[in-house]
Amino acid sequence: MWFLFALLSAVFAALTSILAKIGIEGVNSNLATAIRTVVVVVMAWGMVFLTNTQGGIFDIGRKSWLFLILSGLATGASWLCYYKALQIGEASKVVPVDKLSVVITIVLAFIFLHEKFTPKSVIGCVLIGAGTLLMVL
Repeated sequence: MWFLFALLSAVFAALTSILAKIGIEGVNSNLATAIRTVVVVVMAWGMVFLTNTQGGIFDIGRKSWLFLILSGLATGASWLCYYKALQIGEASKVVPVDKLSVVITIVLAFIFLHEKFTPKSVIGCVLIGAGTLLMVL
């Protein structure tokens, strides 16, 4: 089931890039990011209330709060940078560079989460990196 959600995430991320590139024309990238963020916040809280999970907010521990807030800050920084790059660059070049996050995530997961770094993951990282270079050069 995780694979289906991951695949849907990729499809929606692709749509995000194309729709954003069209919508950002003539709009300040920070303003565009703020508009997008409001929509995401409304959608996320809508799902919380739709699934009746809002009561769980009181069960969240301090460590989880800290890391969720840090994750939110990282997301915000990522979106601001992404929209600026998308505004001044070609989507077909910005998106592959943005997807280097896959390689960075695998390395960080190895360092901080102690996930396995296998020959297969090394080859995958090298191929993603090489593919990104081919697409942007």
